[in-house]
Amino acid sequence: MSEILHGPLEDRHRELGASFAEFSGWLMPVSYQGTVGEHIATRTAVGLFDVSHLGKASVRGRGAAEYVNSALTNDLSKIGPGKAQYTLCCTESGGVIDDLIAYYVSDDDIFLVPNAANTAAVVAALQKNAPDGLTITDEHRSRAVLAVQGPKSADVVGSLGLPTDMDYMGYADAEFRGVEVRVCRTGYTGEHGYELLPAWDEAATVFDALVDAVSAAGGQLAGLGARDTLRTEMGYPLHGHELSLEISPLQARCGWAIGWKKDSFWGRDTLLAEKEAGSKRLLRGLRAVGRGVLRSDLTVFDGDTPIGVTTSGTFSPSLKVGIALALLDTDHEVADGARVEVDVRGRRVECEVVKPPFIEAKTR
Repeated sequence: MSEILHGPLEDRHRELGASFAEFSGWLMPVSYQGTVGEHIATRTAVGLFDVSHLGKASVRGRGAAEYVNSALTNDLSKIGPGKAQYTLCCTESGGVIDDLIAYYVSDDDIFLVPNAANTAAVVAALQKNAPDGLTITDEHRSRAVLAVQGPKSADVVGSLGLPTDMDYMGYADAEFRGVEVRVCRTGYTGEHGYELLPAWDEAATVFDALVDAVSAAGGQLAGLGARDTLRTEMGYPLHGHELSLEISPLQARCGWAIGWKKDSFWGRDTLLAEKEAGSKRLLRGLRAVGRGVLRSDLTVFDGDTPIGVTTSGTFSPSLKVGIALALLDTDHEVADGARVEVDVRGRRVECEVVKPPFIEAKTR
């Protein structure tokens, strides 16, 4: 059994009253004062999340950007230095090794933020196929990741003297009290937000200042519980749930993150064939009509016919109903607004089929 990994701010979280759970091999704060309150604070004011468990990796050397663009799905040539991009690392059979953020530092330096559990697999795939002269390095503990999310996020980040005026998915390198911090206009909540990446060993300096600023702005510290309810409301995929080696980007509605006109990326031929033929299943949203909390891995029925399975489910604090994401068979036509049923431990819960997201995104 693998040893539980620990982030750079665990002592701080304990002092602040966090409850913990293991996630992707890391001991992470799940909640401080309750997931619902942390969720609402993020939607209405500002939430502060420590997601330092996220992976970090670098591709450096002459032609680094060109190589990454030939491997990952999105078209890296559409951005340049000071920009970041959501992209996917796929197998040749079209499965997803991981979804990640690529930071374009320079033509010869690409910084990657994959999911915690998949960092080694992404690094290994890039190393295996890399041309001579490129160095691909796992830098998991090089930087912490602190997400400041919500309508008051710019006020909080700006109060530290850090830049806030970049466009969505833009980033800037800055300094706070002698600590180098990369600030990116992105997040995983659907709100206007920022992710701050200070040096791992110096993260406490930035975190302490953010805690004070978030409190002054009427916000809250938030754990992985709220992060999950927020991303589910937005229909954002989580690897291992909506994306996997068995679930393609097209099935997960991530076709927008594929550079279809590129000459090459891993899985290109398979994904082009799937796009042409149509996916056999597609991610849909389910909103409970009555009472019932939906979870993952539940069977979805249209009458007596099983038509799919839920991939994520939760109680939506914003809508105050149960919601879920589900992969539904496309050969069984179910229109948005149609009613289906989800088997929750032997009880059928009636749900309305909707197209994600469940609430309007405010990221930009």
